[in-house]
Amino acid sequence: MVRSVCAGFVWLILLLAATPGWTSSEPVVERARLYLADGHWQLDADFDFSLNPQLRQAAERGLPLPFTIELQVTRQRWWWLDRSVIDASRTWRITYNALTRQWRAGAGELNLPVASLEQALALVRHVRHWTVAPDEALDPTLSYEARVRLRIDTSYMSRPLQIDALNSNAWGLETPWQTVEIGVDSLDQEGE
Repeated sequence: MVRSVCAGFVWLILLLAATPGWTSSEPVVERARLYLADGHWQLDADFDFSLNPQLRQAAERGLPLPFTIELQVTRQRWWWLDRSVIDASRTWRITYNALTRQWRAGAGELNLPVASLEQALALVRHVRHWTVAPDEALDPTLSYEARVRLRIDTSYMSRPLQIDALNSNAWGLETPWQTVEIGVDSLDQEGE
């Protein structure tokens, strides 16, 4: 009797996992690379995430969605804590103006008009040529550890929305920290 009940639960769980819409895809960093170009260290990264229905509805009603990408590069020291070499972040904002029916996406002072929410999210999902530090920030004779993550940054929201975000899992879009590949060929060229 107990075996058949347990087997039924196992089949139910497998059925729900195979059913579209029941699986939850967690946000992840697909690829990230830190490389030297034009005298600066630049980051290319690809993130895989989707908005849940609450976030999508909030964006369509005109609430700005702030996405922050954080990069940390450290050098290990055996005698003390790791030394932070590069600590960079950039925030993208996706907004919708209901009067003009126009989506905008951008970082800092630059906001670009885009045709849809999906095009705005594509700018956040695929970061290219983000300058994070000058070339002398990393020494080619030393080894470094780099990691990156993306998250919805609720600190850019108004206070009532921040409190709501703390009480709701809907605003918890965040990738885990992911190791970044450092362009070793660029470090070797720099050392010559």
